[in-house]
Amino acid sequence: MKLFILVAVFGLSLAQHDAHLKYGRTAIVHLFEWRWADIAAECERFLGPKGFGGVQISPPSEHIVLDSPFRPWWQRYQPIGYNLCSRSGNEDELKDMITRCNNVGVNIYVDAVINHMCGAGGGEGTHSSCGSWFSASKQDFPTVPYSNLDFNDYKCNTASGEIENYGDKYQVRDCRLVSLLDLALEKDYVRGKVADYMNKLIDMGVAGFRVDATKHMWPGDLEVVYGRLHNLNTNWFSGGSRAFIFQEVIDLGGEAISSSEYFHLGRVTEFKYGAKLGTVFRKWNNEKLCYTKNWGEGWGFMADGNAVVFVDNHDNQRGHGAGGASIVTFWDSRLYKMAVGYMLAHPYGLTRVMSSFRWDRNFVNGKDQNDWMGPPSYGDGSTKPVPIYSDQTCGDGWVCEHRWRQITSGQKEGSRCTGKQIQVGGDGRAHFRISNQDEDPFVAIHAESKL
Repeated sequence: MKLFILVAVFGLSLAQHDAHLKYGRTAIVHLFEWRWADIAAECERFLGPKGFGGVQISPPSEHIVLDSPFRPWWQRYQPIGYNLCSRSGNEDELKDMITRCNNVGVNIYVDAVINHMCGAGGGEGTHSSCGSWFSASKQDFPTVPYSNLDFNDYKCNTASGEIENYGDKYQVRDCRLVSLLDLALEKDYVRGKVADYMNKLIDMGVAGFRVDATKHMWPGDLEVVYGRLHNLNTNWFSGGSRAFIFQEVIDLGGEAISSSEYFHLGRVTEFKYGAKLGTVFRKWNNEKLCYTKNWGEGWGFMADGNAVVFVDNHDNQRGHGAGGASIVTFWDSRLYKMAVGYMLAHPYGLTRVMSSFRWDRNFVNGKDQNDWMGPPSYGDGSTKPVPIYSDQTCGDGWVCEHRWRQITSGQKEGSRCTGKQIQVGGDGRAHFRISNQDEDPFVAIHAESKL
């Protein structure tokens, strides 16, 4: 019996590392703050044909609506319930998007916010994306329902109830992260509500989850929740398939909580990847690209099969999270194209491409005062659609890095190639000329991209 239990748990953890990408697809894209209707269209017209394997979507759960500052991006990370109406769209639009993307071979991965609810100062009333009533001060969220019995206040050992010392793993996991009401995931009732939410999405056809703020939850609690998840929907996935789990754990070394504590549960975000890659491409600390010949584990990163990697994400492109000034973003477009091209060509980890929106930066003493700004919106706060121009780029404030030709590489159009052309001689040799003065000073080769 003991042997059976060990095999069953080990098998479950391996299954949760599998992103279920369709044959030949190796990368996913984060369409940050896109509406469900726009994601559905993008799957059909671009992501499927271009070979993207999946989309990470913004949290679909009901969230707080804040007017000051005006509708910040981070309000999506303050749930007030698990109803599926957010500023990206309603439940029917979400279901339609999942179906349409699956039908063209593009998986959907949900950004799951299950560590906490909204901030303690979030007020009360119906200012939520579904119009549901709640009271943050009373810790009353009736649409779930959660009450003050379902939060970790009784466990936190700080006077403020906040995390005061990140060197104390008990504070990090049992106290409030920037005032967010911390759910008591050790309680079976809370575990059940979280699993119900995730299972509803699995039944709709999602392939997996990016689990937000994972380091703030105990691995044992997450193991129970993940163990309660349904198998994936057999309309699109083989029988017995388990949800892909990748967990946000910021670990640059020297942390009280290590990424390795979560490897048995699924993949983990490798934040050292973008921080180190940015240093290389910026040529800081005398770094050179030739030093990356052992890129991956040789640079102190986690094992290939555990890693989800990215040049930047929605946090650190704003100076939050991890990596600091070394992080390369779309604001440094030339460097960014090279860095993403390198990431996509290198066989380490599961690669995730970022797709962003612009905001009006305003630096005061080195700090961007506008890093809170939400997606392109109308006067009433509703998110604008993503317009696609004839040159395949996006407008209205949407950056769409995933559509940049340098990131999707060249392709065949009739009898010619659209990217840089390299002539291969009869002896199998080719001459590569790459100038650092080029607009695109790099070459990526794809086995299918030949005449």
